[in-house]
This record gives sequence, C-alpha cells and structure tokens, in this order.
Amino acid sequence: MNEPGYSYSPTGNASAVLAQESARVFMQRVYWWMSIGLALTGGIAFTVASSQELTNLVLPFFYPLVIIELVVVFAFVFVQSKVSGPVAAAMFLAYAVLNGLTFSVIFLVYELGSIGSAFVITAGTFGAMSVYGTVTKKDLSGWGSFLMMGLIGIIIAGIVNIFLQSDFLGFVKSCAAVVIFAGLTAYDTQKLRTHHANSGFSSAMALSITGALMLYLDFVNLFLHILRLIGRRR
Repeated sequence: MNEPGYSYSPTGNASAVLAQESARVFMQRVYWWMSIGLALTGGIAFTVASSQELTNLVLPFFYPLVIIELVVVFAFVFVQSKVSGPVAAAMFLAYAVLNGLTFSVIFLVYELGSIGSAFVITAGTFGAMSVYGTVTKKDLSGWGSFLMMGLIGIIIAGIVNIFLQSDFLGFVKSCAAVVIFAGLTAYDTQKLRTHHANSGFSSAMALSITGALMLYLDFVNLFLHILRLIGRRR
C-alpha cells in the first residue's frame, strides 16, 4: 500500500525516461552533424592554405564567397521548416564548404600553433557551456534578449572599427564576443532541447541539422574571437 500523499505512476515514469532518451539521441545527432560541418570547414581551410595554387584561386574571390555564405545561411533560416532532411543537409554542408574556403586565410595570417591552441580552448569552453545548458535547472530563455543586444553591439562595433582601425576597440569587441558566444552556446543548447520537446520529440533530420547549424555558428564565432585574442600572427 502506498503511503498517504504518495502516488506512483509507472506510466509517467516510463514517459519521462523515454523523453530523456529521445532528447539524448536528438542532441547526439545535432553534435554529430555539427562535428561533420566543423571537420569539413577545417579540412578544406587547411587544404587550400597548404596549396599555393588553391590559395591563388580562392583569394581573389574571398569577398564574393563571403556574400554567398551569407545568402546560404539566411536562405537556410527562412526555409528550414519547409525543406526535407536531405535538402537541409546539403545546404548545411555547402555552407561548411564555403566557410572552409574563406577560413583558409586564417592559416595564412596566424601561426599553426596559435590556431591549435585557440581550437582547444574553444572546444573546452563550448563543451563546458553546452553541458551547463543541458544540466542546469535554470530557465535560460531570459538570456535571449541580453545576448541578442550584445550580438548587435558586436556587429556595430565591428563595422565602426573598419573605419577606426583601433586595436583597443578590436580587443574589447573580441572579449565581449567570447562572453556573448559562450552564453549563446548554453542558451542554444537548452533552446534546442526545449524545441525538441515542444515538437513532440520529433526525430526529423531537418530539425537536427537546424540545431547543428546553430551550435556550429556558436563554435565558429567563439573560435574566431578567441584566436584574435591569443593568436600569434605570422
């Protein structure tokens, strides 16, 4: 007999376990796709930078490639809920390839050791913040407006610094960006898990790739600003 005030619901417990397992599998897919994107970007960037012929071929088209990148990522944002999984995957991988072509300049500007150090620090920071976003009981939705305002501030500071060319402003912007994208990593991780639950624990491929793109962008931007802070130029 159950004690007074205590109720036991095996069905409820089983549902909770299934929900946790579904969320775990979903996030595994998200991280898997994100890792593929990062590996593709890094591999292409290193390959292009290692070949003078490829470098000479890519560099003249650097700014057009950046514009195409922006078009692809914005197009993905607008059509993500309407396209099939394979189409979403193709768009994500195309974006990762384009990023690899433009990121090849990183290997031309910074020493390889600095790039490696920045990557390790980024991976550790990203991992810690993503774990926090997973295990915390705190609702991080309130971070959204603050982080978005910070992101807009970083973009404006970057545009202003194109004209000012101030090392101090660049340093402050990168410090703020590290904080913002670290926060976004935790925020987006929790947001993805919540969205997955609200979608009825959907296992749709397109949903996993959308999540992968979000975390991929957090990782890449975190890496770029950490590299600007600690990187040693050639």
